[in-house]
Amino acid sequence: MRRIKIFDTTLRDGEQSPGCSMDLNEKATMARQLDRLGVDIIEAGFAIASPMDFKSVQTIAASLSEDTHCVVASLARATRGDIDAAWEAVKEAKNPRIHVFIATSDVHMQYKLRMTREQVLQNITDMVSYAKEKCADIEFSAEDASRSEPAFLAQCYSNAVAAGATTINVPDTVGYSTPQEMGDLITYLRENVKDIGNVDISVHCHNDLGMGVANSLACVRAGATQVECTINGIGERAGNSSLEEIVMALRTRRDFYDADTGIDTRQIYRASKLLSNIIGVPISPTKPIVGANAFAHEAGIHQHGVIANTQTYEIMNPMDIGIPRSTLVLGKHSGKHALRERLESMGYELSDTELEEVFVRFKNLADKKKNITSADIEALVLHHSRAESAPSMCSLVSHVINTGKDMPKIAYIKMKKGDQELSEVVTGPGPLDASFKAINRMLDVEAHLADFSLNAVTAGEDSIGEAVVKISDGQGRTFTGTGISTDILEASIQAYINGINKMFEAEE
Repeated sequence: MRRIKIFDTTLRDGEQSPGCSMDLNEKATMARQLDRLGVDIIEAGFAIASPMDFKSVQTIAASLSEDTHCVVASLARATRGDIDAAWEAVKEAKNPRIHVFIATSDVHMQYKLRMTREQVLQNITDMVSYAKEKCADIEFSAEDASRSEPAFLAQCYSNAVAAGATTINVPDTVGYSTPQEMGDLITYLRENVKDIGNVDISVHCHNDLGMGVANSLACVRAGATQVECTINGIGERAGNSSLEEIVMALRTRRDFYDADTGIDTRQIYRASKLLSNIIGVPISPTKPIVGANAFAHEAGIHQHGVIANTQTYEIMNPMDIGIPRSTLVLGKHSGKHALRERLESMGYELSDTELEEVFVRFKNLADKKKNITSADIEALVLHHSRAESAPSMCSLVSHVINTGKDMPKIAYIKMKKGDQELSEVVTGPGPLDASFKAINRMLDVEAHLADFSLNAVTAGEDSIGEAVVKISDGQGRTFTGTGISTDILEASIQAYINGINKMFEAEE
């Protein structure tokens, strides 16, 4: 059974997806979950891209525990400045890596790089050698490899290996290739790259034609030893290969691929939900592995089969992915021991202090809901985790909303900014518009609502509502805020204030 390394680029390539940016605290929170998930490499960012990117890579590199096996990587163009920045950012990691790339397709070399093949080959030798002087673990990527001339591509990788690369990455940068072509390319490179047996062969497939996961798996069949992917498949344009789909395809069809990963699959669902909560992008119900419908059955013939034997229509056990299925009923009379047991069954390990804080929120929710579901508890934990890492300069104290047909919408908002208590009354065309304007006026900010969504965490009239807002500050920056409550107006106001707090932190 071959061991396939999982290279997670959620925090780099995934974050480049429009609307999926994360701040420093959110990246650090996500990195800790990726470490718990058991990924082999975390690509923490592109250090040279901005001071915040540099700081986030540096923070993640230094913050993972001493007993982690995880490699922390930073992307770098094949230039000395990029490589210097990448090394400075990752050098405190227990296991650092510099990921160097340059384009090798004719269209990229001619129109983007304005370099000849000879210049690119020399650049690869020079820059991989330069990176090797700083770091023992070097990954080299040939951008747009799938559209590069094969013989020239093999020479590029041969130069990289000779210069000290320990991993060569074969990207389908624009999602152009097919599974047959990607598999054949890996086979060709294994036969034509000098000393390729001494390095890992990685693949990085995009999903522009919907074949990212299929292309990655075809490469594994052909001999690739590392797959680059993201949680929920987020990334540039149509996204990257989805980590959860690749991992569970290899796990479920070990008989076919003769390969597996070191991923703790029970952490998959938690990682997926955490990312969705952080970036404010809901998971599609039909998303494979982690979507709400992935293990749901409505058709009568399917229900009958599953009741008789789950294997009739389920090829995976939802518990293996960390999807909770518990019969323990929790309510306002339940104690901390019952809550801890439910949390542990869901894969959450909280300290006594964290449990106490979540228990307070659980009791508050229990006063509003008769029965507390696993999804409700998960929402409390995720939002507790976000609250711990997010700035909290401002907080909601109380609100009164007056609304109705053919009558003014009036919002009275009371909140705290530090130790100062503020209140404001505003009218508007809608209850949320009035509420958000009241907050802006109290805090004297120019925040504009760019996007808003509201989702029910569970079914039923007393479901928790999860609000997600995206606000802009007039400087081209967008901040995502989230809030939860059985009162959807309260959830929306909390989400708006959460976004405002992030805006204040960015200004500071």
